[in-house]
Amino acid sequence: MTISTTNWQPLTLEPFEVDTQSHPMTNPGCGKPIEILLVEDNPDDATLTMEALRDGKVRNRVSVVEDGVEALAFLRRQGQNGTAPRPDLILLDLNLPRKNGFEVLTEIKEDPDLRRIPVVIMTTSEDEKYVLKAYNLRANCYVTKPVDVEQFIRVVRSIEDFWLTIVKLPAA
Repeated sequence: MTISTTNWQPLTLEPFEVDTQSHPMTNPGCGKPIEILLVEDNPDDATLTMEALRDGKVRNRVSVVEDGVEALAFLRRQGQNGTAPRPDLILLDLNLPRKNGFEVLTEIKEDPDLRRIPVVIMTTSEDEKYVLKAYNLRANCYVTKPVDVEQFIRVVRSIEDFWLTIVKLPAA
């Protein structure tokens, strides 16, 4: 099969800016803010993540839980989480009390009602065996948290940019 390219013309796009204050991006499927579940036991990391997301370009609502047991109760709407929103994205630390991030990831990906929610692992570990294990358990992304505050904020904003503006997420 031969493809002719003789009539091909490059497409020129003019640069533009999106005014996120008057037209924040929302969940394209339903016009609601993007729901994010942050599973993080370190209060400083949770605060930095929430600040970076708050100042980002996508309108979002962040729910925070501090351990793996709470995360699964939130996702399954158990106990006091009966009216919890279904997240469009989960940011999951690995080093959690009560149930670690690998155990939470395993349960999420084995549950037919939860497995399509993208899970981004955010952890301090750069250990290759952890990276491999996370992907083998079907993590969607593995990100090492930088120690530097400015780099940490940049990483969170990059995650937001990719997962909430570039990627097409399934409807919640």
